[in-house]
Amino acid sequence: MSAEIGLLALVVVVVLVVGAADVFVDGCLGVGRLLGVAPFVLTVALSGLETENLAAGIATNAGGLSGAAAGTFLGGVTFLALGVAGLGGLIAPMRVELPRRFVAWTALSPLPLLVFAVDGRLSRVEGALLVLWFVVALVGAARSGRELLAGDGDGERERHPLARLVVGLTVLTGGGLLIGDGLRVVVRHLGIPATLLGNTALAATVEAEELARVAVPARRGRPELALGNIAGTLIHFAALNAGVIALIKPLTLDHDTTLFYLPAAAASPAIFAVMLGVRGRLGRLEGAILAAVYAAYLAAAILISS
Repeated sequence: MSAEIGLLALVVVVVLVVGAADVFVDGCLGVGRLLGVAPFVLTVALSGLETENLAAGIATNAGGLSGAAAGTFLGGVTFLALGVAGLGGLIAPMRVELPRRFVAWTALSPLPLLVFAVDGRLSRVEGALLVLWFVVALVGAARSGRELLAGDGDGERERHPLARLVVGLTVLTGGGLLIGDGLRVVVRHLGIPATLLGNTALAATVEAEELARVAVPARRGRPELALGNIAGTLIHFAALNAGVIALIKPLTLDHDTTLFYLPAAAASPAIFAVMLGVRGRLGRLEGAILAAVYAAYLAAAILISS
């Protein structure tokens, strides 16, 4: 397979996986409504359930591309906290009062990952501890942000929610494996460092739909849902995704990851949280600042990989 065909296949599969993720989440929401689960609990728990990201990380790590696998959650965290939040603020300025404890949980969410991974390795034990931290952080964010995340819960009911859940999960699993195969083809033919690709292009393409999930509710006058989506996804990536990937197969992090991508992922949620806590809004000025920081991150990533 040529590099061009491999790259095209990678893009097509990413689009397919993103669509399957939406079907899966719709199924989860529908099943939750049938079971009578509180709307705010579903919002917190499922806002960050980016299973396409997790599937891609598992597949690339199983294929021996641990740097790219780590990039799915490290690069994903940085992209969300800086890139998505920044562009979201530019497209649809938001003003909302955020509970201080909710902001704190958002800022603190990646710190255990930083502590465990700073030695260049994530073991299965550390993966299990990250999953436990995910539960703690998710419950803490949900409890502290009930007013922020509360909704009327009367959205349109999905038809056949259980079927949506099963089909979405099946496509996600197969798509994650294909993403790993496509990534290996691109890396082998184009010579792009796997760590750079995983932390930038792959993270951004897999999570591209997040921009719509932020801009749409903000434009509809629900900025708390937009910001809650970002915060919930950050907690999932920094704790659950990293933990599950390491549980399945321990991760060995390369030099660039431990010295640059890991600290960047740990710092970006804090920058996002401080911006919200101090400014009390995510307007065009704040969005421009976050987007500029992300652009600087991309430039530095290319520089250290050249």
